[in-house]
Amino acid sequence: MEISYATSSNLDITEGDVVSGVARQVKVTSVEHPTPSSPGLPPASLVAQWRAKLLEMSAMDWMEMLLPCARWIRTYQWSEYLQVDIMAGITVGVMLVPQAMSYAKLAGLHPIYGLYSGFIPIFVYGIFGSSRQLAIGPVTLVSLLVSNVLSGIVSPKDELYTELAILLAFMVGALECTMGLLRLGWLLRFISHSVISGFITSSAIIIALSQAKYFLGYNIERSSKIVPLAKSIIAGVGNFSWPPFLMGSTILVIILLMKHLGRTKKNLRFLRASGPLTAVILGTVFVKMYHPPSIAVVGEIPQGLPKFHIPKEFEYAESLISTAVLITGVAILESVGIAKALAAKNGYELDSNQELFGLGMANICGSFFSAYPATGSFSRSAVNHESGAKTGLSGIVTGITMGCALYFMTPMFQDIPQCALAAIVISVGISLVDYEEALFLWRVEKKDFLLWTITCVMTLFLGIEIGVLVGVGSSLAFVIHESANPHIAVLGRLPGTTVYRNIEQYPEAYIYVGIVVVRIDAPLYFANISYIKDRLRRYEPTLLESTWKGSSDERIYFVIIEMAPVPYIDSSAVQALKELHQEYKSREIQIAISNPTRKVLQTLSRAGLIELIGKRWYFVSVHDAVRACLQEMPGPNSRLGDQSPQRARGFVQRQWRQRTGDEFIPNQEPLLLQKEV
Repeated sequence: MEISYATSSNLDITEGDVVSGVARQVKVTSVEHPTPSSPGLPPASLVAQWRAKLLEMSAMDWMEMLLPCARWIRTYQWSEYLQVDIMAGITVGVMLVPQAMSYAKLAGLHPIYGLYSGFIPIFVYGIFGSSRQLAIGPVTLVSLLVSNVLSGIVSPKDELYTELAILLAFMVGALECTMGLLRLGWLLRFISHSVISGFITSSAIIIALSQAKYFLGYNIERSSKIVPLAKSIIAGVGNFSWPPFLMGSTILVIILLMKHLGRTKKNLRFLRASGPLTAVILGTVFVKMYHPPSIAVVGEIPQGLPKFHIPKEFEYAESLISTAVLITGVAILESVGIAKALAAKNGYELDSNQELFGLGMANICGSFFSAYPATGSFSRSAVNHESGAKTGLSGIVTGITMGCALYFMTPMFQDIPQCALAAIVISVGISLVDYEEALFLWRVEKKDFLLWTITCVMTLFLGIEIGVLVGVGSSLAFVIHESANPHIAVLGRLPGTTVYRNIEQYPEAYIYVGIVVVRIDAPLYFANISYIKDRLRRYEPTLLESTWKGSSDERIYFVIIEMAPVPYIDSSAVQALKELHQEYKSREIQIAISNPTRKVLQTLSRAGLIELIGKRWYFVSVHDAVRACLQEMPGPNSRLGDQSPQRARGFVQRQWRQRTGDEFIPNQEPLLLQKEV
């Protein structure tokens, strides 16, 4: 489709032209525009593009797509990577063993299921995952969600509780695989970072309070709301026991101190990963030496690797769907966010959809070996990266470490104090309280701080599911509001140039009497076109009060719409523009369109709007449109060069022109001569 513009801006430049008085060679290259018949260009349809891409793929490309581990295996530098990968894998494995047992207790499961969740999924993710530093396994947030939902269905002491947790891993994996295969990872972009931060902060507080029973020595109500937890803690204060409180508090202080030293002292970085293991060793040694009767221990843990186990109890699947979706969202937001950050730091690309598929396969395969939902961990991934991990081999080594612990070391775990495991969980919860993010949002953007506060408060007082729904709903509401009420700027000409900018941002910019230049910074579609039409009407002076009372210099003759920032326009917006054109035409106001994109121009042409407005009112640049409007300006002062621009003093002055009484103040900045334009 050929569309011509009413413009004089396209001046011919030939090779060897003199630019600004300086002899300099100018290379002129023609641009090949894509057409359906152009050879070598991508096919028009999405299906055809995919088909062409698949046909071009080599055997190695197929291997890397199906098994992302082939990417790092093919280029593995044994002499440089092997040692650091092994050390990083062992370090994370040593950290994961006590954490896995702690998180399983948080989920209401026997500690052995935490070890199972940190075993098989790691190997599967190493094959199908695309991140080379992400450490997956059980995490605090997912464990809390599992506990919160399943405890409402069945008692944690019932065997059905464990079966439902395993079924949940299968369902979460299936959802993640589906999203990865259908390339639906982009849906999560609508969840604001402030919502995620608020949710994590409130969840961390709930996690810490839920573990208080192991410090206090008495049972408290299992809940995901802060009020029932606080009431339960206060009500049972008469049963308080000092020994577990002193031991748990001491171990917690040791863990936090080791974390702090590991973060702040480079030569003591190893302390950050060894904190949980140190807590377990100290607690176990104390229990074996003194056998305190008031300190509860983990008890017997089955020895050996997990056996193949097909998930059961599918009749409960319907009641678990909402939880599976929520866990999937939380897991993806955690894992993909960490994985992208680590990929950027280590200089390789990460496919978010492949990452979803890898996580899904890890959970599906894990569910056949008695694992509950696993995902990427903030703390272990950071330790893996800081320990120098270069490839996914570090994850394989972590899995081998877990296998050795399951096969050889489980008898040593039976005397681990429960308050030591609780101290590990609470230390992680403390690190997840993101008050610095709240302070940052307050300084930078109050709207995001409001989102953070809403999500945090709702999650604390109404529970995790409602808190997430309210937070995500609020985030989407803000997105919809911004989309339905886009930014629209009135443009003025910068002195001595042909450049037009927002008069609010550049108060020195000039405007022309009788002409309004408007830039729309958004696509035009059904949700925002009414708002845009209302705004365009407001840019006219009060026509009924000025135009029809004989004051012809007070009225608007031309409205120029700058469409460069408009990526597309739909049928509703096209119809609204037609109505606006007819409305303006009845008032003798002419619309001019400046610099529409190719896609927008094609839509306008198919809708007949180009012919309706007139081909001569489409321009390449705003300045060309202004010049044409000045030439068409009615009255004796319509000649180019006779019309003086007026300086805009601010948007609140609705006329966008300087006035003293009834007379305009003429400005001394004339238009450039035609040959200079």
